[in-house]
Amino acid sequence: MEEPRATRRSVLALGTAAAATPLLGAAPARADTAGGEFDELGVTELRALMDQGRLDAERLTRYYLERIERIDPLLHAVIEVNPDALREARRLDAGGRPRGPLHGMPVLLKDLVETADRMHTTAGSLALEGLRPARDATVAARLRAAGAVILGKTNLSEWAGGLSLTHHAGWSARGGQTRNPYKLDRSPNESSSGTGAAVAANLCVAGIGTETNGSIIDPSSANCLVGVKPTVGLVGRGGVIPGVPSQDSVGPMARTVRDAAIMLGTLVGVDGRDPATTASRGHFHRDYTRFLDADGLRGARIGVPRTVYYGYDHHADEIAERAIAVLRAAGAVIVDPADIPTAEQLEDLPGSMIVQAYEFKRALNTYLAAAGGEHPRDLAELIAFNRAHADRELRYVRQDGLETVEKLDFSEREYREALAANHRLSRTEGIDAVLRRHRLDALVMPTTGPPAKIDLIRGDMYGGGASTPAALAGYPAVSVPAGFAFGLPVGLTFMGTAWSEPVLLRLAYAYERASRIRRTPTYRKPDVGF
Repeated sequence: MEEPRATRRSVLALGTAAAATPLLGAAPARADTAGGEFDELGVTELRALMDQGRLDAERLTRYYLERIERIDPLLHAVIEVNPDALREARRLDAGGRPRGPLHGMPVLLKDLVETADRMHTTAGSLALEGLRPARDATVAARLRAAGAVILGKTNLSEWAGGLSLTHHAGWSARGGQTRNPYKLDRSPNESSSGTGAAVAANLCVAGIGTETNGSIIDPSSANCLVGVKPTVGLVGRGGVIPGVPSQDSVGPMARTVRDAAIMLGTLVGVDGRDPATTASRGHFHRDYTRFLDADGLRGARIGVPRTVYYGYDHHADEIAERAIAVLRAAGAVIVDPADIPTAEQLEDLPGSMIVQAYEFKRALNTYLAAAGGEHPRDLAELIAFNRAHADRELRYVRQDGLETVEKLDFSEREYREALAANHRLSRTEGIDAVLRRHRLDALVMPTTGPPAKIDLIRGDMYGGGASTPAALAGYPAVSVPAGFAFGLPVGLTFMGTAWSEPVLLRLAYAYERASRIRRTPTYRKPDVGF
């Protein structure tokens, strides 16, 4: 049987072409973006077709590979496809009984997640090109055990946004610039941008993102998706290129809350390579779909934290107000305002910079020193590599993010004090304080404003968002589609205390059912208007 044309080499070539294109130039020739027979179908619907004998894993995998070949030239969302994806699908079809809840479901992983196959794991950097780990990351292994077909890797902000102090969402030297499928000159938002654009465009069933501060929920908002940023420690990070370990989470990005819940259930559990997961004992669930309830808003107490998390963008505010009206109509008790007492402190917290610089430098040095193959062995060597390959690595962005971290040298005492202050202000005096004072189940706020225009010279504009409290606390957040401003998606974030994923998913599911906001992308070309 002939293989489809979407090979690893062809998708890598697309990424190389994107990186070589001066700025954004003219919009690329419009690909055939017509919908297909499986577009917008979720895990439950696709599994039903398989159970009825009307679909198999190979056919579904081929369908998505062909969509990547056809549509990804517009988006540059997929940095690499798995050359063995069809072989994996055939093996699943030949295995008889379904392996798990994701049997035959093709998924894409952010290019921070190691896979023991013929794909690379590079964080979008040319410095790690050729790195092929000998072992799957824990999340990759759990997806395979659940029956998923790992379809490929997605583009990202290089080094998860750590390369530059300027905001260049979705740009990497290896993958080029990812574009937003709703309007091609708009940012896909934050570092899980390739996963966001790919899932939105129906290039896979669902995907995996990672978040340090906003990198799951923000691209979910910009791409009209559901994104789950779990409690730190709920999902193991073994084999994932690190950022800031006290804040890093790995989580699902999907088109529906149900699919996100199914994905989350396959990822959770204690990970021997991630000590933070020992705290999840007694808190994780193998099936989060059992918490989904269309009437789940009735009687729920939901707070509206006006200070900081409203008022930065009038489009986001208008959409959030409509969403709050939906919540109230569905039976929720809205407590408004219900401000986070430390909100203003959290947005300008000196300790946040200390923690991020201290942890990022040490975690990345440890990772590079242990990774096999020929590549930089620490941050200093990575910076030197980028200078030596500045024509590609630094064509549009400076590496002032990496250089700043390399120069900073905080003591362990300074770090411990800063981390303790971060946790106190974001947890006991922050999120937990407002939840306890008003007896709330969750907080709700716009995830972020409509996606800004891509600007490779000056960087994307970032106007505010909801991610910081949960990021610093290591607490969960779920973003769900809430509306559109001039055709650009905006999400609504539900935020809660540690291990409250069942509550947040219940609320998000009920809101999704009551609002039904999700639309397929339009792939609009750039114009001079909004």
